[in-house]
Amino acid sequence: MERRNYNPMNDYLFKFVFGREERKRITLSFLNAVLGREGVDELQDITFIDRDIEPQFAEDKLSRLDLYGVASDGSRINIEVQLVNLQHMDKRTLYYWARMYQSIRRGDSYQKLDRAITINLLNFAMLPQQKPHTVYGLYDIQSGHRLTDDLEIHFIEIPKFQVKSIKELKRLERWMAYFSNKLSEEEMEELAMSETAIREAIQAEHVFMQDEIERWQYEQREKAVRDYISGLDASWQEGMERGMEQATVKNLQNLMRQMDLSPQQAMEALRIPPTERKKYQLLLDR
Repeated sequence: MERRNYNPMNDYLFKFVFGREERKRITLSFLNAVLGREGVDELQDITFIDRDIEPQFAEDKLSRLDLYGVASDGSRINIEVQLVNLQHMDKRTLYYWARMYQSIRRGDSYQKLDRAITINLLNFAMLPQQKPHTVYGLYDIQSGHRLTDDLEIHFIEIPKFQVKSIKELKRLERWMAYFSNKLSEEEMEELAMSETAIREAIQAEHVFMQDEIERWQYEQREKAVRDYISGLDASWQEGMERGMEQATVKNLQNLMRQMDLSPQQAMEALRIPPTERKKYQLLLDR
């Protein structure tokens, strides 16, 4: 399967590439690019923790704590991949961030609280900003003073990323190009040559796709997302139809009341097709 025919943001594939001990180098490269860490400030290690947070709400069924770990500087880091917009993500992000931040035990000092960083990798546009990478912290509204760096939330909106010359891409942009899956085979090869960790990530993808069990999980996840989107479309269409019906019934009632028309006369005035008049008669009789 050619790379452009599969989804690098599928959470099973993502966790296989970025959540394995033997591929920490890939994860650290991505994290340092997102956090802007360079030189002596770069994260040198991360300890993965298998701690999927159970869904608290119905809409969280397609939302998981995809990758969670403690970095070499003590920061707790959560990378969450979102393929579809489940709405209210701002509040849900804060909710799960708060649970991650609660890292001390009873009797411990608040000083022992570790920095908590959330990275939301989105396959849709959500924020008003045009740039694909946005960082939120806790600041004074008037002066801009940052109260603490314990709170750091990143949104990476892949659809906002515009592909340009590979040679011009900065560190994080190279990773966004990798996730965007918009590159030609030649561009993808050039991207792999420009970043060792990305080349290793692509190699890990090939290993994943050749494993029948892993690929089955990938396909089941893709199917779940497609079914969810289809369900949303059907609900939206149904809602539109119900909304139009309610508006038509209201117009019929207004004509009947204001112009003293019979239901049939009102339907005639609104040019409702004869095949639909029985339905509207039943709605008027309710």
